[in-house]
Amino acid sequence: MSNLSDRVSYLKGLAEGLKLDTGTNEGKLIEKILELLADMSKELESLREDQDDLSSYVEAIDNDLGDLEDVVLGDEDDEDGDFEDGGDEDGEDDNLVEYTCPHCGEEMTFEVDSFDFDEDYLCPNCHQPLFPETPGEDGEE
Repeated sequence: MSNLSDRVSYLKGLAEGLKLDTGTNEGKLIEKILELLADMSKELESLREDQDDLSSYVEAIDNDLGDLEDVVLGDEDDEDGDFEDGGDEDGEDDNLVEYTCPHCGEEMTFEVDSFDFDEDYLCPNCHQPLFPETPGEDGEE
């Protein structure tokens, strides 16, 4: 009988089996103690359920935060440890992005970690902006 409500029910059964006189002070006291124990066991069970729900919720938040960290910061842990140079299994570097100039078609490569979004990059071939601003950016129409 590990469940508190089962144990309280057992005690109530014992008290009924003793045929306690609830007209006496001692009988009234035992009856009120058993009622209090029953109320406390219900409250504890409710707290346990709430704690279990909260634990599940915190675990889900922790998992989501871990996924978000992997996306934002990159997965710093090599899963198999074989590619210490940052490349993937095809020999490609995950830290590099290839881009083609929209004006002349010149292909170039950028390092993701050192890329500055505030800088205006120009094509080394045609000297045109690689990332022209589109209408609506920075409040422009």
